[in-house]
Amino acid sequence: MNEPKKNLWGLILAITGTFLIVAAILYVTRQYTRPAPLGANRIQERQKFLAEIQAANTDGLNNYAWLDQAKGWIRLPITNAMDLTIREYRNPAAARSNLAMRADKAFAPPPPVPKAPEKPNPFE
Repeated sequence: MNEPKKNLWGLILAITGTFLIVAAILYVTRQYTRPAPLGANRIQERQKFLAEIQAANTDGLNNYAWLDQAKGWIRLPITNAMDLTIREYRNPAAARSNLAMRADKAFAPPPPVPKAPEKPNPFE
């Protein structure tokens, strides 16, 4: 009669021990993976990086630039791009054909690579 109680208490002890071990592992893992607190130097460094990213984004939105000169891709200022899009889509049929033509040009397969001349076999 005492045997089932021993098995029950052993099972309860094993489950409790397992939960305690997992909790300890989680606690230790959390302590080692927690990032260091932000110091004044780190805050200034992050603000500098944020300012650089914002300047690059502003430059990308407000200035012209070549994206791929060989394909004729140009980055337009966002206001000009919106005006151009609105102007193009006033005539939907022409806009669709223009879009399809640009997509075909952009995603065209590259030209085949010419074969290298065959070298004579020195062992013949």
